[in-house]
Amino acid sequence: MPEHNPAVESAMEGELALLTPKVRRSPERVGALLHPDFHEFGASGRHWSRAAIIASLEATSDPGARPVAVSALRGVQLAPDLVHLTYDTEYDGSRAHRSSLWRRTEGRWLLYFHQATPFSERAT
Repeated sequence: MPEHNPAVESAMEGELALLTPKVRRSPERVGALLHPDFHEFGASGRHWSRAAIIASLEATSDPGARPVAVSALRGVQLAPDLVHLTYDTEYDGSRAHRSSLWRRTEGRWLLYFHQATPFSERAT
């Protein structure tokens, strides 16, 4: 059984919140979870800035949408203020391997970097 790690648990809680329609459509809630220097390499190949991802999520999040399905969520604390998460998602027929770095900043865990790599069942 994995060891209880509050840092990893906090990062996982934030990551899962960011995948819910309720949080995704709220610029305030998304912004509260993203580090000021956040950036992402999306499944599309696009490089997203913090401002661009907040605006995109607000514009494209359907309040009635299903939550993103998450599997194989794992985390490791790399340093006192750094957690690495990996997991897979499936949404609307698309699947992606995901990797996130969460940094403790002023006492809060914030998403610093995220990358998504699409995959098909053949590739697993």
